[in-house]
Amino acid sequence: MLDAAELLHFRSGILGPQTLLLVVSQSGESAEIVRLVDSAASSGRPFVAAVTNGARNSLASRADLALDTAAGEEEGPSTVTFAAALVAMAGTTAAIAGDAATVLSERLLERADLAATALERIVGDATIADRVATWFGDRETLVVLGRGPARAAAEMGALTIKEAVGMPVESLETAQFRHGPVEIAGPDLAAVVIATEPETFDLDTALASELVDAGAAVLLVTASGGKIEGAMTIEIGSLDRMLASAVSIVPSQLLAWKLALMRGRDPGRYVRASKVTTRE
Repeated sequence: MLDAAELLHFRSGILGPQTLLLVVSQSGESAEIVRLVDSAASSGRPFVAAVTNGARNSLASRADLALDTAAGEEEGPSTVTFAAALVAMAGTTAAIAGDAATVLSERLLERADLAATALERIVGDATIADRVATWFGDRETLVVLGRGPARAAAEMGALTIKEAVGMPVESLETAQFRHGPVEIAGPDLAAVVIATEPETFDLDTALASELVDAGAAVLLVTASGGKIEGAMTIEIGSLDRMLASAVSIVPSQLLAWKLALMRGRDPGRYVRASKVTTRE
């Protein structure tokens, strides 16, 4: 995984005819995305696959393969487009791994339906937004931690809060948090710990427990189980790990929405940014 601007300006040398360049952009019009594909065409063009919301955009028209998430119109921070892109990425991953097309489609539809049901259950709980806002309180320091596939929810969750609330939030790979940033643990810190990956579940919940002991406010998001005394826990259920981030991000999205309203902001309106970033 690479940031498009980093690849464009500093790492384009890794691209070549044997490269699959999978480009994800909800609009397909972001400045560095379009420049990246145009510049890659000059020598040793890679095979470009695009994941965009809609097929009538600059990226899709330049791609060798265009995948339309068909998420529909969206304003403000990406929520629906994020979930839809995860489904497209899950299908792409399975195809690259060699799954047969018919099996892939049936399995993906079944797993996406399970994720959608879990998402509706959490969003349908009218108490969660108020609970996460109360959990956060008046703190100004927030970190969102995740590992493996859960990093999608951690990265996007932090971005959504930045965009909707206008407050600084840091997303870190959970293990990185111990390498220095753990020093900020204390009563002024709120930490969302996304512990949905089985390989590191014990490590993640142990860190969450330590943060509680340090006086931090901890919101623990798990597949199931792992409740820690003193932490708020939200269970998303057992889901396909490629799609789980579409559900585990919901507490962060609800926190962003609630905090924005409490601070007099419109969660769906940008003050300085824009839905589509057309310049670097």
